[in-house]
Amino acid sequence: MAREHSVLDEERSVRDDDDTTEDGDNTGLLHRRSYMKLAGVTTASAALSGMANAGEEYEEITARGQVIRIGRGETYENKLFDLTNGNSVLLLVEGGNSVIRNIGFKGLHRGDGFMISITASSGDVLVENVYLGDGSTKEGESFVHGPGAVFYHRDASCDVTFRYCNVQGWPNNGFYCSNTASGGSARFEHCYGKNNGVSTYRVAGGNDAITNCVAYNDNTDYGPGWGGYVEDAGRPVWVWPGGTVTIENSEFASGGYPYSMVLRGSGRARMNGGGIRGSVQGGGLSRSSVSSSPDLSVPDGVPTSAEAAASGTSSSAPDDEDTEPADEDSSADDEPTLPNLVIVDGDPSDVTRYEFDVTGDVEKSNEEGASIDPEDVIEGRSVHGVVADWKDAFRFSGDLTELTVDGPATVTVNGEEIDPDEYGEDLPHVLETDGRGAPTSYEITVDGSIELESTDDPTEEATTISGSTVQSSVTDSTQRFRFSGAVTDVTFTDGEAAVFVDGEEIDPSEYGDHELLPHALVIDGTHADGPSTYSFEVSGTVVKSDYRDASIDDEDVIEEGRAVRGSVANWLDAYWFEGDIESFKLAGNAAVDVQYNARGQ
Repeated sequence: MAREHSVLDEERSVRDDDDTTEDGDNTGLLHRRSYMKLAGVTTASAALSGMANAGEEYEEITARGQVIRIGRGETYENKLFDLTNGNSVLLLVEGGNSVIRNIGFKGLHRGDGFMISITASSGDVLVENVYLGDGSTKEGESFVHGPGAVFYHRDASCDVTFRYCNVQGWPNNGFYCSNTASGGSARFEHCYGKNNGVSTYRVAGGNDAITNCVAYNDNTDYGPGWGGYVEDAGRPVWVWPGGTVTIENSEFASGGYPYSMVLRGSGRARMNGGGIRGSVQGGGLSRSSVSSSPDLSVPDGVPTSAEAAASGTSSSAPDDEDTEPADEDSSADDEPTLPNLVIVDGDPSDVTRYEFDVTGDVEKSNEEGASIDPEDVIEGRSVHGVVADWKDAFRFSGDLTELTVDGPATVTVNGEEIDPDEYGEDLPHVLETDGRGAPTSYEITVDGSIELESTDDPTEEATTISGSTVQSSVTDSTQRFRFSGAVTDVTFTDGEAAVFVDGEEIDPSEYGDHELLPHALVIDGTHADGPSTYSFEVSGTVVKSDYRDASIDDEDVIEEGRAVRGSVANWLDAYWFEGDIESFKLAGNAAVDVQYNARGQ
């Protein structure tokens, strides 16, 4: 006998910024309006009649607003739900030690709820080989962001595994599982998500894990009814406070939303292997051997159609009958496309900044234990980056033509240590300031070294400070400098001048304006007994500074002009800022000094 479906609590919406819902009363599973539209309720055991075995026939069911309940110990499998008539369906997992397997949802969803919801209070739940790849509109939305694919309820406390699932184009999260912060866990294995609003993998608990998965958003239209709202563009991964989430060999990339991963508040994640392209918001991510060029293809075994899922087969899996054995000798003599390997091996005693040029192509590599860092930049055939107590590696074709190393790191090419002095100039770049007829004072900072290119006495024409900052003035003349690294700041205190780098004019407004910011914050790691990490946020604007001979590091990140995260070891980091410090966190023993109105002291 079918069990009566219970009406959920208050009439409220699931939304990404609703802390009450995240802490979770029974909101967000079904709105009362969507409950009233349900045409029928059945149990999984009643619906299992005529169930097909994996790889054989499946039952096709027309959606009519059903709620299908999966109780403890039950298995529900080999079903294809036809959503093309505009109706919806809900699979409600109420008991542990249960299985949802080989389920396909066919057609663009036009309803207003989640398709799979999990409320089991204990036990294990397996959701395997499910296709939710045709997406949804927001036409019947009763939630702020519209319908979602999978919802893990706050009342749940089970351990759920999602395996070989394909979820695309859902406005209100692909896998909404951040309620694991209150109990239970969510594990994702070989899953694929694309163009899901708010997020694809929304996780929190310390036992949550994402393994061999893919998620990304591109600039394509999400489908009719989405409305094109920027806030709907999703984060591939969104980690909420609750524990450290494990991420292994997974690939993520951002799209219209700028962040490929967001770590909210104290949310933390540990990522090993795989790749990530796009910014990471929040300071709680630690990574090892992570590429900046993710492979966004569908993982093997993930169904790419509703029919493939329902029948228990995968169109992306290899077909043994059609696959011919590889010719063992066919690739033995092939030369790699990028045959050369350069390794920059850092030294923990100090930071090393490096840059090099090649005549061919170049890409990052994790060979010989090297890390792959998004902060290392490849621009055409030129590379620049930073190392300390780690290695950076790159594969390239052609020849190494320029190499500049500022610091104690050593460089090897194809296993042999090389002398940077034998490759190009120590200061390969040219900086020019061209006066426009009015007296102009300026300050320019680079993240390497800079010298005046002149036979005149530098003290008569310009002043170089700490090897990285030059202060001077021009009227109708041109001053030339040679430098290594990259320009990090250009500030005019009065007047105007044109600034050229390697013959191309740059826009000084894109390189900060320290003169407008009165206060200084210094994080001093020179006397600490180890590295320190920090994060802070100000109410105004913040920029990096070389105040008190501080270093300016590419790996220290400023987000949205207000929030900063970085690290120090045996050096100083400094920032100019305006307004108030609204939050500050420090892990380590570095000294922190805040000086208000520092410029007037």
